[in-house]
Amino acid sequence: MIAYRPSRAPGYAALALLGLALAAGFLPVLRLGAEQGLSGLDPYVFRVLRFTLLQAGLSTILSLALGLPLARALARQSAFPGRALLLRLLNLPLALPAIVVIISIIEVYGAKGWLGGIFDIYGLQGILLAHVFFNVPLAARLILSDLERIPAESWKLAAQLDLPSLAIWRLVEWPAVRSGIAGAALLIFLLCASSFAVVLTLGGGPRATTLEVAIYQSLRSDFDPQRAAMLALVQLALCATLALVAQAWGGLGVSWPALRLQPKRYDGQSAMARLVDGGVVLLALLLLVPPLVALVAAGLFHITPSALLLRALLTSLALGSASAALAFAVTWPLAALAVRSGAWRKIASIAVLTSWIVPPAALATGWFISLIAYAGLSGLAAFLVIAMNALMSLPFVARVLMPALAQSAEAHDQLCLSLGLSGWSRFRLVELPVMKRAIGLSLIMALILSLGDLTAISLFGTQGFVTLPALIYRQMGSYRFDEAIGTALVLSALVLAFSTLAERWSDQR
Repeated sequence: MIAYRPSRAPGYAALALLGLALAAGFLPVLRLGAEQGLSGLDPYVFRVLRFTLLQAGLSTILSLALGLPLARALARQSAFPGRALLLRLLNLPLALPAIVVIISIIEVYGAKGWLGGIFDIYGLQGILLAHVFFNVPLAARLILSDLERIPAESWKLAAQLDLPSLAIWRLVEWPAVRSGIAGAALLIFLLCASSFAVVLTLGGGPRATTLEVAIYQSLRSDFDPQRAAMLALVQLALCATLALVAQAWGGLGVSWPALRLQPKRYDGQSAMARLVDGGVVLLALLLLVPPLVALVAAGLFHITPSALLLRALLTSLALGSASAALAFAVTWPLAALAVRSGAWRKIASIAVLTSWIVPPAALATGWFISLIAYAGLSGLAAFLVIAMNALMSLPFVARVLMPALAQSAEAHDQLCLSLGLSGWSRFRLVELPVMKRAIGLSLIMALILSLGDLTAISLFGTQGFVTLPALIYRQMGSYRFDEAIGTALVLSALVLAFSTLAERWSDQR
């Protein structure tokens, strides 16, 4: 039987576009780094690297220390009231932009917050608190998905043998989650090592600076491209190593539980087990709920409609839509070839991880050096923000499109081959009607990521070019915190509206 072979030209074009973006970002950094040699590795670089590793390591340990017991409690107590609501609550930190969460944490734990004085919100403690807020739900969902894949026969056998809780963990649960925990730890470490908005806002000074923030300060505050290039090379080596190791452990994407009946567990029904699991759930609620309630309670009374807010909203939507369209245009031809070829599957899996292997700040340094000097920042700002946000969206767009395209290829390749349908005709007549929900979901996910991004707009934005996250950061910088929390509520409502739409489409797929 003759196999359907789509044209490789769009795939080559997508790879060429990614290669051009990487070359424009990496080569200037490599050139400046080579000119400096080892002399560029001064004590400041090592101090920033040490703090980057320290805060990422502590954030990972704390996130797993709460995320693992929370996942086990949710798996054991599958019938307690409010479990479905708690699972939905765990999705919120994954959807909310970082700047919104930072505003919420300051409202609760800041000097004038509800619980002011408990934490020193500016510095390492504040950074860890924000990272734990984001990554405990991520760790819990990743580990819970592994626990829910344990076959029902394992639980029946454990019940027949009357295994105690410790033996169940050692013989049944640990083998199922061992690799998942390692992958989750690497993913969380990578996210925290490349964290920008959290450290920029809550760092509190030079002693609490990560590589990403130090690059931003070198480019925008000190205008020292050589220092930025050396920092970018160090961050590139760190993030590339972590990304490739994480990919070897099963990938960097988030894997959610399948829509199926969960096997019945027979453990965790004693009074002590329920008490322990209830305590873990309560601790998670105390971490997640107060910042969300504070955001709504304070933001509702401080939304100030203005021309600047409207312009920032429209700019965010325009940039987000363009970024989503660009991410889709790059991912689609790669995915179309990947589902039909093992070699292209490996190429596509590496290509869509561009923004993880080469971190945004490292790319931005090269773009800044190679492009800004010729065209000026104002003329290229919008294009560079769109390009960077599109690169950061590629792994999430690919995760939605590739499974849907694989199903479409299996169902329709031979029919399209017999009818002579290919290229645009096939997309318009076959893929678009069949995959419209998957296509829409991928575009919405890319839009959501762009709406909450502060990295690109901080690196390339100008005074007259502002998005909602940038407006929030400016309002905080000028001590207009009430206006900032109102703007944050507007941004969070917009993101959650799109997230709800994406979730419904995902369920209906």
